[in-house]
Amino acid sequence: MSLSKNQLKLITSLQQKKYRTVHNLFVAEGTKVVNEFLNSSFELEQLFCVDISNYKDIEKVTQISEGELKKISLLKKPNNVLGLFKIPSSNTLKKEGLILGVDDINDPGNLGTIIRLCDWFGVTQLICSLKTVDCYNSKVVQASMGSLTRVSLIYTNLEVYLENTNLPKYASLMDGKNVYKSILPKDAILVMGNEANGISNSVLKHLTHTVSIPRFGELQQTESLNVATATAILLSEFKR
Repeated sequence: MSLSKNQLKLITSLQQKKYRTVHNLFVAEGTKVVNEFLNSSFELEQLFCVDISNYKDIEKVTQISEGELKKISLLKKPNNVLGLFKIPSSNTLKKEGLILGVDDINDPGNLGTIIRLCDWFGVTQLICSLKTVDCYNSKVVQASMGSLTRVSLIYTNLEVYLENTNLPKYASLMDGKNVYKSILPKDAILVMGNEANGISNSVLKHLTHTVSIPRFGELQQTESLNVATATAILLSEFKR
């Protein structure tokens, strides 16, 4: 078999969120990432691969050439296999444990890394503001390295969500309380802000506590940390 014109058109269209929504599909690429989704609860729509030998037991598989894979891949170096998976229905909100919230994260690489960090630190729910980049954006999927299969993401009005929860709510701020001197609860919500603007005022007013990562450099001239880096440090402290 080979790639049809309709399949090529469909896969290419899924680079845009509106078509992912219309078709209820997203793209995953590379052996590790695709295998993570195949071994999860995500439903496969169609698999396209150059070497079919590793996927003989899968019914919905199409063997394609390396040239065809290059046409549909978003990777600089296409990696053998590309899968179309169905976007699952909405997840259920958790009311306990450590929950991470993100306020208008724009960069797909940052969100993908944050999803992976949640997986690493055992944070199973990530609450995203409505303007946060789509988690089924191909760059987010790739950066999460399969962790999207184990972390529940919910897109919602962050202000309303925070207003209706009784958990302690922590804001990550430059001028917040030193996280290394803070007593942090097991059940809490930690909110990380936009890469350029931080946490919006409308969200900030619903947060009850602040935390900050102090600078230890002698010159104290570094403006800020990358949001994914800061997330890693703060999640580590909450879990320590």
